[in-house]
Amino acid sequence: MNYKGVIFDLDGVICFTDELHYLAWKALADRLNIYFDREINNRMRGVSRMDSLDILLERADREYSVVEKEAFAAEKNAIYADSLRQMSEKDVSDDVRNTLKTLKERGVRIAVGSSSKNAPLILERIGLDEMFDAVSDGNGLEKSKPDLEVFLKAAERLGLSPAECLVVEDALSGIDAGVAGGFATAGIGAAASYDKADYKLEKLSDILSL
Repeated sequence: MNYKGVIFDLDGVICFTDELHYLAWKALADRLNIYFDREINNRMRGVSRMDSLDILLERADREYSVVEKEAFAAEKNAIYADSLRQMSEKDVSDDVRNTLKTLKERGVRIAVGSSSKNAPLILERIGLDEMFDAVSDGNGLEKSKPDLEVFLKAAERLGLSPAECLVVEDALSGIDAGVAGGFATAGIGAAASYDKADYKLEKLSDILSL
């Protein structure tokens, strides 16, 4: 590992909550009688809650006020947060858990860089709340990805410069944020084929040889 620190996105990298997000957004869309499918949901990857709501409401037959939108976002998050309580340590693969453990043993500092405001709850449910040296999440951000703020804060909390860190992302917006911040980037999942990613990963443990 040629980097002193690694900053991981949470959803889609450390664990997978995409289906829970989809079901929560679908429940809201159904209640509002708005068409919503998985293709639309895919556009929300790495996007903030309010920006995701705007994507959902593109097919609405009326305009909604800021107050109504805030209520909708809270409703979706309540559904999603309730489903998160079903998560457990079983939702983290052996490959992920062993990769994090190996990095720690090698003295590499690790952080979470996620736009999600639910990151603390997710980390607690999957048993990794004590694993990371730093967490930068949606609760302390003014802007979401593809803005670079989330990763800059993570690096700062690790006591490292962007040049010393590798960002691991599954969303194109996350890779864009990493590149904008001056980080090396590794794409996994949907971002593995993104030409802006410096490295393409088949599995998380591939970073151990970088």
